[in-house]
Amino acid sequence: MSQPLINPYLAVLLGVLASAFSSIFTKAAEAPPLVIALYRMTFTVLMLAPVTLVTGRHELQRLARRDILLACGAGIMLALHFAVWVTSLEYTSIASSTVLVTMQPLFVITGGYLFYKEKISRRGLLGAALALSGSMVVGISDFQVGGQALWGDLLAFLGAIFVAGYMLIGRGLRERLSLLPYIFVVFGSAAVTLFVAVLLFRLPLTPYPPATWLMFVLLAVVPTIMGHTVFNWALRYVKAAVVSVSILGEPVGATILAYFIFSQVPTGLQVAGGLIIITGLVIFIKSTAQSEK
Repeated sequence: MSQPLINPYLAVLLGVLASAFSSIFTKAAEAPPLVIALYRMTFTVLMLAPVTLVTGRHELQRLARRDILLACGAGIMLALHFAVWVTSLEYTSIASSTVLVTMQPLFVITGGYLFYKEKISRRGLLGAALALSGSMVVGISDFQVGGQALWGDLLAFLGAIFVAGYMLIGRGLRERLSLLPYIFVVFGSAAVTLFVAVLLFRLPLTPYPPATWLMFVLLAVVPTIMGHTVFNWALRYVKAAVVSVSILGEPVGATILAYFIFSQVPTGLQVAGGLIIITGLVIFIKSTAQSEK
């Protein structure tokens, strides 16, 4: 394997930092959640289109129908993830939302056990139980704040399940497809799905304040291209477990940014629940990585 120009571990670190801004830009955008998700995906596809069509045009033309359908399925799951997760930020805190949606490795590896017969060790099951108990602690904290916060937690939890579905569908595809053609089809189908949803709910596509349009663009550039795309690129050079564990730094960064930008101070139970979730996920992911050696 040829050595990359950029250290992949440094790239993963920068990707985590970029991803931490996702909830910040989303919270700052003055638009309905589905519209925010739509423009995030649309601007991402428009930015990726020139280089993808130049470097990956022939691969796109040779795509088998089955691969196209699978990629579109992954895109629909990604659209559902963004729809429920962005909506969750309307009801619960950035700290709770990001830590709950970051539980996706739990569902990815569990899905691998159910659909790909990949084993989960007892230590892994312990980590999974710990992460789930942490989510209950966060839920209890937000139930004390109000029922709306608990509803937001549930939406963020569903967001983790949907993004896990997106990753599970794409696992086999990435073995056959190059990075740019793969994400171009997936992001494109996600944008189409969100556009249909916006039309069905009769949400306005315009007008929005200039600052909100800036947030749409920043969501495409920073957490999507510099975050999600960089993670997909790094998977060629580092273990999936490295990326999965590193992504757990996202809620920490998002919580710190939310404190300084929106003055959102997490409660003691939120901090405790978040730490329990992250600890459980680290145990879960590391035990899975060791069983693959």
